[in-house]
Amino acid sequence: MDAAALAGDEASPANVITRWTYTVSQRYQHLLDKSTPHVLNRWIAVVVIALIYAVRVYFLQGFYIVSYGLGIYLLNLLIGFLSPQVDPEIHDLSDGPTLPTRGSDEFRPFVRRLPEFKFWYSITKAFCIAFLMTFFSAFDVPVFWPILLFYWLALFILTMRRQITHMIKYKYVPFSFGKQRYDGKKASSSDSTSLPRD
Repeated sequence: MDAAALAGDEASPANVITRWTYTVSQRYQHLLDKSTPHVLNRWIAVVVIALIYAVRVYFLQGFYIVSYGLGIYLLNLLIGFLSPQVDPEIHDLSDGPTLPTRGSDEFRPFVRRLPEFKFWYSITKAFCIAFLMTFFSAFDVPVFWPILLFYWLALFILTMRRQITHMIKYKYVPFSFGKQRYDGKKASSSDSTSLPRD
């Protein structure tokens, strides 16, 4: 292959689009990577996006089906965020690491089925997609919104009650507040072995 043919192949529209999408995806991933440690700022941005969406839906007085679908999706994400990666109800407890059930058990940090970053990212994408859907009248299906709201609230209460019952049954808390701290009390003399002094 000569240089002119190679240069012509690189300048083809398919290759230009491929390189452009690769560059854009690299920059997008770089921005996501830089935002990872800024947890509070990311969640503030989600709240702002959610408020913008809510204001738009309020002023349009429509798109209740889109909002209902968004609410169901957010509830599904919340359950994944609050659930352990290895569910003790489904998996055999002898297969691998389990949640500590007693205070004397080894400390194991809570590992979520849906990590915080993916939870945030999925919520952000969901609100952005729902916001874009409000610009298309095909998604504005006429419904009686109080019924949808009542049904979503009932679903939320039943789902969260089941999740809280699961948390109580298997004794786990889905939030860890940093490294485990010890109160500094010394072990009693019956618990510790003493060495003879010279």
